[in-house]
Amino acid sequence: MSIRVAYRSVGCLLLAGVLCAQRPFHQYKGVEYYSFETPPDANEPTEWAFARLMFPPGENDGYRGRFDGDWRLGLSLWTQDYPRADRHFSLAVRRLTRIHVRSAEQPINLDEGEQFDWPWVYAVQVGEWGITDEQAKALREYCLRGGFFMADDFHGAFEWQVFEKAIRKAFPDRPIVEIDDADPIFHTVYDLTDRYQIPGEAHLRLGYKNDGIDAHWRAILDDKGRIMVAISFNSDIGDAWEWADSPHYPEKFADLAIRIGVNYVVYAMTH
Repeated sequence: MSIRVAYRSVGCLLLAGVLCAQRPFHQYKGVEYYSFETPPDANEPTEWAFARLMFPPGENDGYRGRFDGDWRLGLSLWTQDYPRADRHFSLAVRRLTRIHVRSAEQPINLDEGEQFDWPWVYAVQVGEWGITDEQAKALREYCLRGGFFMADDFHGAFEWQVFEKAIRKAFPDRPIVEIDDADPIFHTVYDLTDRYQIPGEAHLRLGYKNDGIDAHWRAILDDKGRIMVAISFNSDIGDAWEWADSPHYPEKFADLAIRIGVNYVVYAMTH
């Protein structure tokens, strides 16, 4: 779906998704997975695809010194969990909703204006990102024009400071609020009043990362109260998607992560 056309009825919204001209699929090398088989429907126009935000690393990038190439070519922080998490979650959205979903993800670059062809954009490890002023302006425009941005996988006080400093470039005038349990985003498909912290696979024993104890579900709203930016702080939703098919990763974490993601996608496409 393209948000260049501001449809708001569900039928027209989904029709717009089928008809819009989506950019060709391209696969990058990731920090965890260097190669993956390309799904046969990778360039099929669909109502929804997993749009992953590409961004430059920040000063506290955990991969600094290991991968110091051009972030626009992959092998950078934004490829954490990629593309395994993207494809697992895309399969879940296909199975659990009636949305026409593409199997392959779509990395998008704010510098190229690619965000406007996708109703939902996801970013990982935003406590270590180095989003530029121009990228922040582009993200702001995307959200104000009806887009939905999900910020995930950052933990503890310092990473919150890094994230907040960057997101304030995009939204200096809007508060970050805790999402109320009664908000429609927690009830679009699943009723999710019982939410808990979702640890990454590498932090299962401790249950949290850094000093990031207790999950927070936060947001930035537009003037009508619609959630534009959904923030999963002290949880690693993407890791739960990535390891959802692994017997050693607890089902309860993968289950909640998928349900939250499905709610966010349906909310993004109907609000």
